[in-house]
Amino acid sequence: MGMTMTQKILAKHAGKDLVKPGDLITCRLDRVLANDITAPPAIKEFEKIGRPVFDKDRIVLVPDHFIPNKDIKSAGLAKIVRDFAKAHHITHYYETGRAGIEHVILPEKGIVGPGMLTIGADSHTCTYGALGGFATGVGSTDLGAAMATGTCWFKVPEAIKVIITGKKPADITGKDVMLTLIGMIGVDGALYQSLEFTGDGIAELSMTDRFTMANMAIEAGAKNGIFPVDEKTKAYEQGRVEDYEIVTADSDAVYKRTVTIDLTALTPVVAFPHLPGNTKAIGTFGDIPIDQVVIGSCTNGRLEDLAIAAKILEGRTVHPDVRCIVIPGSQEVYKEAMKKLIITICASKDSFGAYAENCEGIYGAGDTVAATRENIQEAIRLIKEYNSPDQIPDILKGEYEIVYKYDTQSLLQYYSGILTNAALERLTGINQKQLWNYANGLSKPREAQVRKIENALHQLGRELISVSL
Repeated sequence: MGMTMTQKILAKHAGKDLVKPGDLITCRLDRVLANDITAPPAIKEFEKIGRPVFDKDRIVLVPDHFIPNKDIKSAGLAKIVRDFAKAHHITHYYETGRAGIEHVILPEKGIVGPGMLTIGADSHTCTYGALGGFATGVGSTDLGAAMATGTCWFKVPEAIKVIITGKKPADITGKDVMLTLIGMIGVDGALYQSLEFTGDGIAELSMTDRFTMANMAIEAGAKNGIFPVDEKTKAYEQGRVEDYEIVTADSDAVYKRTVTIDLTALTPVVAFPHLPGNTKAIGTFGDIPIDQVVIGSCTNGRLEDLAIAAKILEGRTVHPDVRCIVIPGSQEVYKEAMKKLIITICASKDSFGAYAENCEGIYGAGDTVAATRENIQEAIRLIKEYNSPDQIPDILKGEYEIVYKYDTQSLLQYYSGILTNAALERLTGINQKQLWNYANGLSKPREAQVRKIENALHQLGRELISVSL
């Protein structure tokens, strides 16, 4: 008997060749997640065990539910998490100012990826199934034990095969697809089952669509939701996760039922109170006065979500009777949403070149970095001067910020004569072979690695500026 994607991941992490629905198994964990509400009781249970954490690099703590703290009690909960992270040297601890919503930042920072097994003391942990991994929510007691042992028990779930077909209309998003599915099967239609998405229509779905759909698997009662890894997944993981395993379902995998959704036939829908299964198509109900709109959540707080809202609001203002709250899902989403013109500077043997990452037609070069930046400014001026208003890129209209950054590969090559890999290894903790790969374009550093190199360069600069000759 063949296995589904979920069953294959569970089998591997249980050290078994085969598992079947209903089996009780113990699996090793790749990631263990908790937030400011669920971590404190988990920490309490962990401390009863009397063991160190199983792996400081595999535990992820993100205070994100009461940030900023609404009262003394919530501040106390956040302090418990902060103190635990410091005491156990937790690598992935993200606090106010450098974090955001847990289910947005974990994929964004490359902490989760394809083939991984992740548990979190939050029901929407199933979000990471969008990347082709198994991810599910657990209780704080199980999480506390997991922080000590690195393992968790599971009952292998049955699976529902959701076949996505057709072409996605421009006004349809992942939220529409998932609400349609929940409307079809009900809020308990996938109770303790895996929702496994497949079909040609998957290619029509953006990564934001997939994160939304996997996130909402729990709203159908599912144990998890999972997508196959395709070219869009690989493109998303570029620079985030370097090594991962792609898991595919066997051709003879057994499913409890099959549901087909034709994207072409979908219309925008909205969930009415009090359950997400109470879905209604736009246009089938009258005008309903509203008091408040919240844009941004663990389900819909990514840049694409904000862009959709911005497009709808373009040229309009929020109604005076409505409170509109916008919550970017992460610091990165916030920064991207603030219209930054990103200029990448590349260094060659005897000159510099630069280009805009997010605006076509902006190039510059010079003998020095200063000259190159001046030429970039001139290129922008010429674009705005010699083009009609409708031809000027949107990012150059109104206020915007220019952000300059170096291309890591060319920077390492340019300074290779004075900036040795040995010195960088000392300052970054990245081994010399990996640094050589970065410098020669054989691999691309993740965001965390780029920050390490950046900090090392700044530290080296401080060391050199203090030298007297």
